[in-house]
Amino acid sequence: MRFQTPLVPAVLIRRYKRFLADATLTDGREVTAHCANPGSMMGLAEPGTRIWLEPNDDPKKKLKFGWRLVEHEDGHFTGVDTSLPNRMLRAALERGDVAGLQGYAQVRAEVPYGQKSRIDFLLIGNGHADTYVEVKSVTLSRDRGRAEFPDSVTARGTKHLMELSEMSKAGHRAVMLYLVQRTDCSSVTVAADIDPAYATAWRAATDAGVETLAFGCAISPDGVSLAAALPVIAT
Repeated sequence: MRFQTPLVPAVLIRRYKRFLADATLTDGREVTAHCANPGSMMGLAEPGTRIWLEPNDDPKKKLKFGWRLVEHEDGHFTGVDTSLPNRMLRAALERGDVAGLQGYAQVRAEVPYGQKSRIDFLLIGNGHADTYVEVKSVTLSRDRGRAEFPDSVTARGTKHLMELSEMSKAGHRAVMLYLVQRTDCSSVTVAADIDPAYATAWRAATDAGVETLAFGCAISPDGVSLAAALPVIAT
């Protein structure tokens, strides 16, 4: 999935109010960008970090830039836009490119289920059991080569795991899919020290039959695409 507009490099000044970031462009201009990431962004929002912004000329948008990537000193990238993975993943599901989630007749997004929730993807048809797929964007890495989720306490994420468990108990296939938006990680695990309740819910979901899948992403200033499956390290 290519970015709609070529990205431009910048240096982060600060991130604030969760969804705003000030940055300096290469020509010296200071701009404010939208940050489509409600998480803590631990390790990704230090002042002076090299980042990549997507310009836009949409008159309906107050901010003319969106923060898309962090470029690390070793040349690796992290995608910080949590809305991007689901768009990219839907296209991959529809093409049948997601290992373990192939052969369905239909891919439906944002389908109501559970207690006033919406599942990211419901896969149906072609003789398969209805499959409920919850997707989480993973951007945290504190241990070199290993991605972690979550990066802050997430009651919502815990609720989603409990609802997946209920789907599995009802006879449906239920999948927790971690999409690692980092190019420097080769495995993923649950950050039990950050959110013990989430870790407990993940273990309970596994016991209830919920599957866990994880995939990496190929990331550059040109775009983001699905990469290879990654091992999930149990905690």
